[in-house]
Amino acid sequence: PALGLFLFTIARDPLRIIILIAGAFFWLVSLLLSSLIWFIAVKASDPQDEQLQKGLLIFGVMFSVLLQEAFRFLYYKLLRKAIEGLVALSEDGCSPISIQQMAYVAGVGFGLMSGAFSMINLLADTLGPGTVGIHGDSQLYFLTSAFMTMVLIFLHTFWGILFFHGCEHRRWWEIMAVVVMHLAVSGSTFCNPLYVGSLVPSYLLMATAAAWAYLLSGGSAQNLWRFLLCKS
Repeated sequence: PALGLFLFTIARDPLRIIILIAGAFFWLVSLLLSSLIWFIAVKASDPQDEQLQKGLLIFGVMFSVLLQEAFRFLYYKLLRKAIEGLVALSEDGCSPISIQQMAYVAGVGFGLMSGAFSMINLLADTLGPGTVGIHGDSQLYFLTSAFMTMVLIFLHTFWGILFFHGCEHRRWWEIMAVVVMHLAVSGSTFCNPLYVGSLVPSYLLMATAAAWAYLLSGGSAQNLWRFLLCKS
C-alpha cells in the first residue's frame, strides 16, 4: 500500500519527489540524534542492571518520538519558506504545490523512511541464528511486524497532514494530539509479544487519524460515498 501511494500520487511529480526525499532525510537525522543519545546513555550505565536498561529503552523510544516531531516542525518551517520562494519565482504569483499537498508528501517521506528502517532491522534478525517460535514464542513475529510497519507509514502520512494544519492555523492542540498519538503507538509496542495489545490500538488510532486528516483536507462524507461508488 505504501508503494502504491508513492507510485500513484508522488512519482510523476519531480517537485513532490524532492519534498519526499527531504522529508525522509529529516526523519533520518532525528533517528541519528536519538540513537546517539541512547547509545551514550547505555554505555554510561550498568549493563548488568536489567531494570535500568529497560528504563533507558523506554526513555530512548519516547525521546525519539519527541525528536521526530521536533524535526517535523523544522521541516514545516523550511517548506513554508520554500513556498514563499516558489511564489516569488512563478509568473502568476501562485505556488505550484499547496501546503496541504506538501504536508501529505512530507508525511509519506517520514513514513517510508521509518518503514524502511523497521524492515532493515527485521531482515537483519532473519539472518539467524535460530528460528522464530522455536522456544515457544509467537511464530507471527514477522507477519505482525509487517502490519505494524504498514500502520506506522500510514500514521506518519496522516500525522503530517494534521501537524502541518495545526501549524498553519495556529491550532496547537492538533500538534499536541499528533505527539500524544505518536507516543501512544510507540508505547504500545512494549506490549509485545502480546501483539493484540499493539496492533489493535494502532489501527484504531490510524482510522481516527485518517478520518481527521480527510476532513481537514476538505473531504466530506458525500465525496467519500461518491468515491466508493465510482461516481464523478
